[in-house]
Amino acid sequence: MRLMKKLFIFGLIWGVALLIFSLPFAGQVPQAKAMDPGGTIKGVVATPWVSRYPALVYVEHINGNFPPPKENPHMSQKGLQFHPHILPVLKGSTVDFTNDDTVAHNVFSPPGSATSFNLGIYGPGVKKTQTFNNLGEVPLLCIVHPDMSAFVIVLQNPYYALTDNSGKFEIKDVPAGTYTLKTWDEKLKAASQQVTVEAGKTTTVEFKGLTRR
Repeated sequence: MRLMKKLFIFGLIWGVALLIFSLPFAGQVPQAKAMDPGGTIKGVVATPWVSRYPALVYVEHINGNFPPPKENPHMSQKGLQFHPHILPVLKGSTVDFTNDDTVAHNVFSPPGSATSFNLGIYGPGVKKTQTFNNLGEVPLLCIVHPDMSAFVIVLQNPYYALTDNSGKFEIKDVPAGTYTLKTWDEKLKAASQQVTVEAGKTTTVEFKGLTRR
């Protein structure tokens, strides 16, 4: 019995010592993995249409959960125009629509939009909100001013970029992997390419030969 008791105590002490020794190393592997740098996707959408309004380039799908930002994206109406003209947002985002003009405005999306809504007519200084839970294109119009238009594009992940007026874009910190990279443009049909991203490296792509919708 004494021998069994000694063995039990020895095993207990050894187990506690092993646990204490291992604590400083706990989580080191996941932490190192989390610190691995992503890669960059850069390139150009070769079309003259981007000289007026940018094209959107985005990774179609990446595994993971991407909650909407704590601060709402913002779409303004001023000078009888929407600002910005194209607003990419994460699925589940609530957008603030502000009337920063001197006249009454309205915001609505036509039938067939990924999210259909109508915020009604509201005056200067008023803010209204709309949540976007469906992926895809949401055209924006104003019933008071038919010439006004804009777009909310609802995306699954935050890896996207708008082109500059020469068509260049850059998407940083993309997790390593192979993905489908897509374009969106209000005048052109969508295009896609498969891209492989490596940690710490830059992948260069070009979209050309895009055709009208």
